[in-house]
Amino acid sequence: METFDVQSVRIVAPFDQVFGYIADPDNLPQWTAAFKHVSKATAQMATPGGSIEVGLRVVATEATGTIDWFITFPDGSVGTAFSRVIDAGKGQSVYSFVLMPPPVPLEQLEGTLEVQKNTLAHELAGLKAILEQTQ
Repeated sequence: METFDVQSVRIVAPFDQVFGYIADPDNLPQWTAAFKHVSKATAQMATPGGSIEVGLRVVATEATGTIDWFITFPDGSVGTAFSRVIDAGKGQSVYSFVLMPPPVPLEQLEGTLEVQKNTLAHELAGLKAILEQTQ
């Protein structure tokens, strides 16, 4: 059983633009399927069971290009996602994303992670389109 997934995308946009956009939690609803609204340290997420309010903490470090998310669910469990923007030179960036399974019972992980992998692939394609259209 897989317990993580790593995906990446090349974006024809400079590092500072890509990093700035992704690191800003207010942009999450524009490029992710799960986040419907973000406000300071909270977010409204769409889940298979309906919408829920979660705690959201973003740790972004421009010097290393890392952008990590910590999502606290109503039951106190914490979901994580880890990512990095790399300056690929010539006005291009590479964005890599490590998808971790959500904090659900073990018997639900395989299907849940598999679904999330497909969703992430679509989200990264959408993110690429958003950032490249501003070029």
